Amino acid sequence: MKYNTLGTSGFEVSEIALGCMSLPEDPKQAGAIIDEAMDNGVTYFDTADFYGKGKNEEIVGGALGNRRKDIILASKVGNEWSEGSDEVKWNPTKAYIKEQIHNSLRRLQTDYLDLYQLHGGMITDNSEETIEAFEELKKEGLIRAYGISSIRPNVIHRFLAESEIASVMMQYSLLDRRPEELLPEIGQAGRSVVARGSLAKGLLTAEGFTRAEKMGDYLQYGSNQLTDTLNKLTAIHDNIHALALHSVLSDNTVAAAATGASSPGQLRETLQAYQQPVSTQQIEEAKKATRLDRYEQHRD
Repeated sequence: MKYNTLGTSGFEVSEIALGCMSLPEDPKQAGAIIDEAMDNGVTYFDTADFYGKGKNEEIVGGALGNRRKDIILASKVGNEWSEGSDEVKWNPTKAYIKEQIHNSLRRLQTDYLDLYQLHGGMITDNSEETIEAFEELKKEGLIRAYGISSIRPNVIHRFLAESEIASVMMQYSLLDRRPEELLPEIGQAGRSVVARGSLAKGLLTAEGFTRAEKMGDYLQYGSNQLTDTLNKLTAIHDNIHALALHSVLSDNTVAAAATGASSPGQLRETLQAYQQPVSTQQIEEAKKATRLDRYEQHRD
């Protein structure tokens, strides 16, 4: 496992992170996946207070137990959910962020987070207030660093210019290369990208063709173009899973790829794919075989 410094945070994260949203609710099953991750050098675990209305944080905290000190733990804030319904509203206020950190820490059974991320964001938000909240949490020792999880260019530009974010989490895969437009700016600012969705809902795994048949379209790919692209990628490397991971991680701005797993076996498939060699030439060919789209909205 390779480890990279996460932006300006000062700490290192494993290139393969465990995105915890897919963890089973059964504590024993979730614990087996986290054990598998840690046994294979995964040190970066990402959750959110939004997942399962806080239940996911509880599962992660219980599974980590006294091993908390051995890992980098990240969570997210900003989506305020109602206890009595599935209603969710966006709340990036200072008061809400400073309240919710204590709930996340309690559920995760820890007294600090390594990374606390704004779980979204709009250009109409009072970002000055949001940034102030994160900075105060750093001074109070409740978080070590903060970042944002966003695909909106205008929000990303604002936080790069006005805050000390360490990282930007973005959906990024061979089938969604829109972040490549922003990677140079993020990297030149000394920040990192954490890629999510790098397997494109399983399309970039051994189950890709089966999933494509069920899904039909994916983003800007029509069903025929999607199947054609998967065929091209499979011809470039016999392990499309490995090609997908290494293509995303090939840019120095990307510190980690956060991948989910609902079983130890599923995680092992990702870790084995990560260990497969992929050449620079194969990555270049994969880029030529896929679309390079750009974000059309949220630019101003």
